[in-house]
Amino acid sequence: MLVVPLAHAASIALAGGKAAALGELIRAGETVPDGFVVTTEAFRAGVVPRDVVAGLFQAMGPVAVRSSATAEDLPDASFSGQYDTFLDVTGIDPLIAAIEKCWASVRSPRAVAYRATRGLPEPEMAVIVQRMITATTAGVLFTANPVTGNRTEMLVESTAGPGTGVVDGTAPVDRFSPAEGTPLRALGERLQQHFAAPQDVEWAIDDDRKLWLLQSRPITTLFPAPPRHDGPLPRVYVEFGHVQGMLRPVTPMGLSSLKRLISAMTASLGVRAEIVDIGGRLYGDLSDLARHPSARKRLVKLMAVDFGPRAQAVMDHVLTDPRFAPTPAGPRTERSKSALGTGFRAVTGILRALRSPEAARQRVLHAVERLRLDAAAPAGLNTAHERIAFVRADGPGGSADDLTWPIVAGLLATAVPGELLKGVATPDEIHTALGGVPGNVTIEMDLALWRLARDAAAHRELLLATPPADLAELYLRGGLPPIGLDGFLERYGHRGPAEADLGVPRWSEDPSGIFAAIANYLRVTEPGQAPDVRFARAAAAGEAALDELATRVRRRRPVRGRLAIFLLRRARALSGLREYGKFAGLYRLSSVRDQLLLIGSDLVENGALASPGDIMFLTLDEAEAAVRTGADQRDLVAARRATHLAESRRQHVPVALLSDGTDVEALLPAAGDGDGWRGVGASPGTVTGRARVVHDPATARLDPGDILVVATTDPAWTPLFLTAGGLVSETGAVMAHGPTVAREYGLPAVISVRDATILIEDGQQITVDGAAGTVRGVAP
Repeated sequence: MLVVPLAHAASIALAGGKAAALGELIRAGETVPDGFVVTTEAFRAGVVPRDVVAGLFQAMGPVAVRSSATAEDLPDASFSGQYDTFLDVTGIDPLIAAIEKCWASVRSPRAVAYRATRGLPEPEMAVIVQRMITATTAGVLFTANPVTGNRTEMLVESTAGPGTGVVDGTAPVDRFSPAEGTPLRALGERLQQHFAAPQDVEWAIDDDRKLWLLQSRPITTLFPAPPRHDGPLPRVYVEFGHVQGMLRPVTPMGLSSLKRLISAMTASLGVRAEIVDIGGRLYGDLSDLARHPSARKRLVKLMAVDFGPRAQAVMDHVLTDPRFAPTPAGPRTERSKSALGTGFRAVTGILRALRSPEAARQRVLHAVERLRLDAAAPAGLNTAHERIAFVRADGPGGSADDLTWPIVAGLLATAVPGELLKGVATPDEIHTALGGVPGNVTIEMDLALWRLARDAAAHRELLLATPPADLAELYLRGGLPPIGLDGFLERYGHRGPAEADLGVPRWSEDPSGIFAAIANYLRVTEPGQAPDVRFARAAAAGEAALDELATRVRRRRPVRGRLAIFLLRRARALSGLREYGKFAGLYRLSSVRDQLLLIGSDLVENGALASPGDIMFLTLDEAEAAVRTGADQRDLVAARRATHLAESRRQHVPVALLSDGTDVEALLPAAGDGDGWRGVGASPGTVTGRARVVHDPATARLDPGDILVVATTDPAWTPLFLTAGGLVSETGAVMAHGPTVAREYGLPAVISVRDATILIEDGQQITVDGAAGTVRGVAP
């Protein structure tokens, strides 16, 4: 069919997204201007059916001609303003010209760029021809607040006359919330209920005061709302994924293991939080703690350890909200024997590590090796049922004290001196004193990769000229000259980007990120910028700063100062161990992933999956059911992959959400600072260089001195630090992975710069001041 009445438009493939939605609304009884659709079949033929169009057009008068592409008004891509619209079209020749221009706008530069940023293919284009409404007032109705995300607020923007000035931003508008019982409010409620999602609605009112519906599409910018909750409302949810260096959505298989991991982590901080999935990310429900009379007093301070300044700021705001006023606490329970036992072991283990840090380090290394051996799948796992049982098991048993308490001792020794030396030493001086500490497994990994790159210089041309993904494929096929990568992967192959997610390949499966880092290292030609030289320089500066502080505090604060210096020396000996906790835990995850992929291969043979990796888009219960019944899971996996891909393109992930969908940070003052951006200084020093906005370490190209601008980091990103001149991150805490490694390299770093990857342009010259916590643009 080349042309269909708008009321009959139902198929997106034939009529496009916009027309299909309008057709659905006409059939639901809404007041929509009548019209017709020139379908995608006509688009493919490349000819407007003139006679058919002319016959329908004669009785309509002036018309609006609007695009309706097959990829338009979608849940994750609105394409607002990307394609052409023509109003008040009269005459058959101008109408046909307008239709052809709508078709041509599929390939306009702005539409091509929009699709490219979202990884979308070129769509087919249908065109809507509708009777024009002579509007006295028109505008846009949002059934949820598009700025804050609040699902309980509706927002209207209107102007006199046609609503084009509202949509294209050229007209002054009135902005208000529609009152209960008004026609606009009722329209919004009907549409939101009909589509089961918040809507962006274009409307117009004519001379007879009749309200016309011109368009309704999902508000694509909204972050998904939290799940319904039966407890006291509102609830507050804080994003936990960035603690593990992850803001991208987590695969369904990875979510369950991460929930257990983060629950254990927060419990170790004295925080009990229900972990929920919102948009594929992990959020902790801290509502009960926020309302608890005593717990709320320490909540903000506890969040400083790993959640960072942005999370602290939003929680500060939440605690001033009267809806989160403290409520009477339940009856106090006696401490269990197990809690008392844990406390005794903690004190004993921490004091033991502080007394003899080298012995503590050896205990940690032995514990890591024991966990590596215990994590391996036992011989004789031959069936999917046996592999499922291994995956479900809790993993290696035994006490983790030898690993845990030296790490905790290092964290405490790092955190306490700042309080003891207030007024005597600045935070920057303390950060410098903690630079270049030994024993950090992530830094050892980075330096091992640097040595590998240096030794591979004979293959420089190949490694620089070939894309990392191609090098990875060549290596896995055995077609790459030996460069020492086998030995590196034997030690570190169980790591990778977003490595806490079971669904993400390890470096042993996909070493693209390693080859990207090698290429960056090969671009280092200045001897003073060599990573091992930079690390040694940071270590020497740290020792010198500590010696200077020791001399100063002996004069000005002899008792507290001596304790602070003792702890700083212990921090230099122990704080590098903190990376070993995650490093050791990844052995188990890697083994579990291997077994899941083998189960996935069985399910492919049975026709339940299309590829082994698809198992990561099932839950473990679903995978076990598929093994048992052979049920086809391919459609379910395809739908989840599409959702995962759409969420992967999301540029902003809220630090905290309320149960009504409000992005709490949107309620706070903007973080701008004149001609720059303000964050939190995490590693001292000042550097000016070219910003490199990087979303994936596997494709990153950094020249020496470039400033790395990222949403978040995990250890897989840290090889990039060795050639970077500075670091700017949207998330993080001073003690998180990225800032810790940055300090140890002497790399100026500013963290918690909201929307840094959006506001800072790739290639822009910027100055990073790691002491002041500022990032400023530099005039060309």
